[in-house]
Amino acid sequence: MIFRDFGIRGFAAGLALALFTAPAPAAEHGDSHAPAADSHAADDHGGHGAPAKPIEPLPVKAHGLPVELTRTLQLLQDRIARGSTQAHLAQRQLLGHIEQKLITLDPETWAEAENVRAAVTSALAGGGPAAVRVLLKSGKVPEAEQPLALGALAYLEGREKEARAQLAGIDPRTMPAGLAGQLALTQSALMVREAPTKSLELLDLARLLAPGTLVEEGALRRQIFVVAQGGDARRFEALAIQYLRRFRRSVYAGNFRQRFAGALTRLDFDSDRTRIASLERMLDEIEPESRRDLYLLVARAGLEQGRRETALFASERAMGLAAPDSRPAAQARLYRGAALIVADGRFEEGYEALLSLDRADFAASDTELLDAALSTARQIRTPSPVADAVPVPPPSASRPIPESGSLLRAQEALARAERAMDGATGTP
Repeated sequence: MIFRDFGIRGFAAGLALALFTAPAPAAEHGDSHAPAADSHAADDHGGHGAPAKPIEPLPVKAHGLPVELTRTLQLLQDRIARGSTQAHLAQRQLLGHIEQKLITLDPETWAEAENVRAAVTSALAGGGPAAVRVLLKSGKVPEAEQPLALGALAYLEGREKEARAQLAGIDPRTMPAGLAGQLALTQSALMVREAPTKSLELLDLARLLAPGTLVEEGALRRQIFVVAQGGDARRFEALAIQYLRRFRRSVYAGNFRQRFAGALTRLDFDSDRTRIASLERMLDEIEPESRRDLYLLVARAGLEQGRRETALFASERAMGLAAPDSRPAAQARLYRGAALIVADGRFEEGYEALLSLDRADFAASDTELLDAALSTARQIRTPSPVADAVPVPPPSASRPIPESGSLLRAQEALARAERAMDGATGTP
């Protein structure tokens, strides 16, 4: 059970107490010939020396229930960062349990600063605003803790401006270890639109204050995408390699990979060939099967964003990592063919590749892409004589092509390339 951790901490505290109260060795080897210091006292009292004064144990203050509950939540979330799906499933139940416990505590509980900070920590870690509302209504929150509680509640209720005003003056480094990283992560989220540089600094701080935790995993994930939006390819590569080395088994790594593929194409591998090597260095950090899937995501995203070279490179790498008759291999051939029909001098190669594909090998989204690529290829090969005068009608009367958002982006990218080819070489 989750709450076994309390027993572990109790055992650790008992062990520490035993170490402090254990008697010292009678004598070291080098002093074995020396008389015991209190032997004379024993002689002076007829062999009955005064008993040794007991060593007082260090005072240990028991923590309140909010602190213990929040520590248990953080232990569970750290397992999520290491890839435990069971911990991820248990998280929602634990968060609900913590909320119910906190809202029923005696109002005097919130006179202790550590209890207020613990409740804020669990709220920012996914617990929601209910417990923070209750503690503020108690009237017992110390004045020094009120900006923290008010800012956390404003953040959780979506009042970002008020949250920034309340939390801006709090230095996360002055907070307890359990809260420090979580607070820096929250402050970063509040500043990412208005001050992205400051937001990145706070994400750095969150990682430093909470190493190895779900807070660090979340901070690193966010940082990668903020850096990608700014176009800093070198830092993007360094951060991505860190994530793929340390958190690739995280429960949230699947979502990361989807967004990572889109971020890669925004870095414009087409115009900077050195970034191809950068991409390979990043993806070499993960196992072959996952690497193959990520190359496929990059190839698909490259097609949707009109990045032909990125799509071609990634699809060819994916083909090298896929079993010949597998669905991933078919996907790689599709993405490569779609990129080739708009590559200089490689139209026929791409068109032949597309014609060889079996529609039954693909999911619906890839079937749409195959239709769009074949449609564009037919237009390139047999252009309409009035293409410049009127819009081109749908090329296939037998099968309507679905008009999804990704398909439209792919069609637009392919059409741009078609016009460029017609202008440069003419069409037979």
